[in-house]
Amino acid sequence: MDNERIERIKEMERIYDEAIKAVDDFGEAFDKYLDARELFIKLADYYEADWREDFEADEEGKLPPDLKRGVLSEDGLYDLFTENDFNLSYITLPDPPDDENE
Repeated sequence: MDNERIERIKEMERIYDEAIKAVDDFGEAFDKYLDARELFIKLADYYEADWREDFEADEEGKLPPDLKRGVLSEDGLYDLFTENDFNLSYITLPDPPDDENE
C-alpha cells in the first residue's frame, strides 16, 4: 500500500469535513442575519427619530434607574451599525490568490 497516498487522503478528508462544517455554520449564521434585517431597520429608524429625545430624558434622570438602556449609549448604535457595515463588506469576497502569482 501507498502510505503517503493514504495519509494525503486522510488529511484531505479532514479538511473536507472542516470545510463542510464551516460552510454549514456560515449558512446558518447568514440566515439568522438575514432574518434580523428588519431589526437593523427599526434601530436605524429609532436612531434617526426618537433616540436623541430618549437619550436626553435619560441624562435628565427622567427614566427609571433599573431600566436597561444599552441602546441609549452614545456609541452603542453607532458601533453596531459600523460593525454591520464592516461585516457586509465581506459578502463579496475577492478571488483567492492564484498559486502562479504568489
